[in-house]
Amino acid sequence: MSRDALLDGGLAALSAALASRRISSVELTAAYLGRIERENPRLNAFITVDPDRSLAQARAADERIARGEGGVLTGIPVAHKDIFCTRGWPTTCGSRMLANFVSPYDAHVIERFDAAGCVILGKTNMDEFAMGSSSETSFFGPVRNPWDTGRVPGGSSGGSAAAVAAGLAPAATGTDTGGSIRQPAALCGVSGLKPTYGVVSRYGMIAFASSLDQGGPMARLAADCAWLLNAMAGHDARDSTSLDRPPEDYARDLDKPLAGLRVGLPREFFAEGLDGDVARAVEAALGEIRRLGASTVEVSLPNMALSVPAYYVIAPAEASSNLSRFDGVRYGYRAPHYADLAELYGKSRAQGFGAEVRRRILIGTYVLSHGYYDAYYLQAQRIRRLIAADFAAALANCDVLMGPTSPTTAFALGDRAGDPVQMYLSDIYTIAVNLAGLPAMSIPCGLGANGCPVGLHIIGDYFGEARILNVAHRYQQATDWHTRLPGGAQ
Repeated sequence: MSRDALLDGGLAALSAALASRRISSVELTAAYLGRIERENPRLNAFITVDPDRSLAQARAADERIARGEGGVLTGIPVAHKDIFCTRGWPTTCGSRMLANFVSPYDAHVIERFDAAGCVILGKTNMDEFAMGSSSETSFFGPVRNPWDTGRVPGGSSGGSAAAVAAGLAPAATGTDTGGSIRQPAALCGVSGLKPTYGVVSRYGMIAFASSLDQGGPMARLAADCAWLLNAMAGHDARDSTSLDRPPEDYARDLDKPLAGLRVGLPREFFAEGLDGDVARAVEAALGEIRRLGASTVEVSLPNMALSVPAYYVIAPAEASSNLSRFDGVRYGYRAPHYADLAELYGKSRAQGFGAEVRRRILIGTYVLSHGYYDAYYLQAQRIRRLIAADFAAALANCDVLMGPTSPTTAFALGDRAGDPVQMYLSDIYTIAVNLAGLPAMSIPCGLGANGCPVGLHIIGDYFGEARILNVAHRYQQATDWHTRLPGGAQ
């Protein structure tokens, strides 16, 4: 196997090569760092790269492997979304507000990967404070889709998705508040998993909307996501929403046949607003799922149309509260000129936050204010309960739900920047999952008319990650969409 084929072949091949000493972690890390050096100026997928730190970690991993202490992920380089606090690394959240912040501690997810022996390749670009669907709101400039650099990679985990799609990293972490792992995975043609809310600790993950945020893995293969989730998941007493559950192997059912699987097709996922080329690719994927032994049944999520308005009340309300800590006093950006404390607050926040973040803070503050709290915030929470009940009713009649991840393929940079509503509708199929706290995944299932990837959305019941990964893996064993690389390389 050539070096390039190994780098693009998935984590199982990399792990086997490291274990057999056919390649060292230092060599592997250096190869990816070389790709980043060549390609990142074109894609802007990484905010921070520190080759000396990465190679030092790789040397430690090689020593661990030599002592016979390595695990399946030891020596594997992983890119991290720049929302995870990482000791000694800048952690910017894509914002001017934190442009010079160097974290003094590690997020729980970073601790877990460090314990597994992984190497940090760098910190990936993202929508500012994870607010966006296109990775265009970053203070450090937009991320570009490796399939077409004139198009967006999706957001907010667009840097992680672009890095994996372009082969700059074999795996990456992301966060998903309203689809921010799954939508960029779809637009960049990679696999991305949002776990059940609470399965992955939020400790050290800079908060956007605390009741919705969830970290998860991104990689080329569904099987790789299972390995990565094994490392990421686990109870953390420092996060009050972290679930105390027995550990499980998310790769345990990967090869289980799909015979007898019942797939629900929500009619709302195939209604007006879905591009024809996306619908055709998803229908073809469903045909393959049926050939693998599954059956399909139509179901309904009658309140799904309310998910976007409910989300854009709840998420900004929580963002308004979470981002109040950035005031120019304790840490983060401070305005250079001010007359008094009130002006320090106002100027620091006005200059430190970008337009989209300011917009959501204003919306959130408004819906939480006296006289509007009951009319907006409480009403949105009632709708959230209805949406969760819809999913429960649908999943009572099937094992998983399927449909498109995004209504379109990647759109042009700047195309929706001036129309927030159109941008928000990019997440029409993903937001409801976060409101309900369910696990879901996007995997590549075709190409659209513009040659950009289409994502297949797989939604499971609570703690159904192993079932979702099984379905995704069996589909990938029968197809080759996950092997397609930008530029037509195979």
